[in-house]
Amino acid sequence: MKKERSLAGRISQYGALALIVQLASACSDSTPPPPVANTAQAAAAAAPVADGKLVVAFGDSLYAGYNLDQGKGLAPMLEQALAARGMQAQVVNAGVSGDTSAAGLARLAFTLDGLARKPDLMLVGLGGNDMLRGLSPETTRDNMDAILAELKKRDIPVLLTGMLASPNMGPDYAAAFNSIFPTLATKYDATLYPFMLDGVIGDRALQLPDGIHPNDKGVAVIVTKLTPIVEAQLKE
Repeated sequence: MKKERSLAGRISQYGALALIVQLASACSDSTPPPPVANTAQAAAAAAPVADGKLVVAFGDSLYAGYNLDQGKGLAPMLEQALAARGMQAQVVNAGVSGDTSAAGLARLAFTLDGLARKPDLMLVGLGGNDMLRGLSPETTRDNMDAILAELKKRDIPVLLTGMLASPNMGPDYAAAFNSIFPTLATKYDATLYPFMLDGVIGDRALQLPDGIHPNDKGVAVIVTKLTPIVEAQLKE
């Protein structure tokens, strides 16, 4: 019970911080500029792929390495962790901070077509910004469905990293939003990692000052959890 209460407290904190982010966005007098893709992403996509497996991390700021030093984001740390386990793989950073599911869908084909070859695995992590903006879960579901349908069409295996709605969104929104990821994972036979921020949210030692994004220590926690799942998929 103590563990459950602790988790509930961390999720509640996540909800309060998410509400602050929403209010700050809503009160902004100007529309923020569109997100710019990580320059490392473009370079990696254009470079010849070395021998070994090709993994593409396709998502939002949680994938992009938001406010982290170079080499401390999800993609480079996952690549290092796989190498430490004897798995030769290139992990391409295709994360864009601020991306909604609609923005991800819009750039999916461009991203894939820019790669040297078809990926052996695609990590997909979108939807968090949809939730923070209060966008319709039905719209998010449709966009994510279209992304997974395109990847299935191209015969690219998927590891879907899910997101949970913050409590301030209300139970109806949470029920609709939280069901998106397990439902689509089942529909497209994708591997599901249920909550991208598992083990990080609520622990300020693992987060940036905004209380949502992981710092490098937080990314390390996520990578530790994801690495054996990614390795198992690459060995299939």
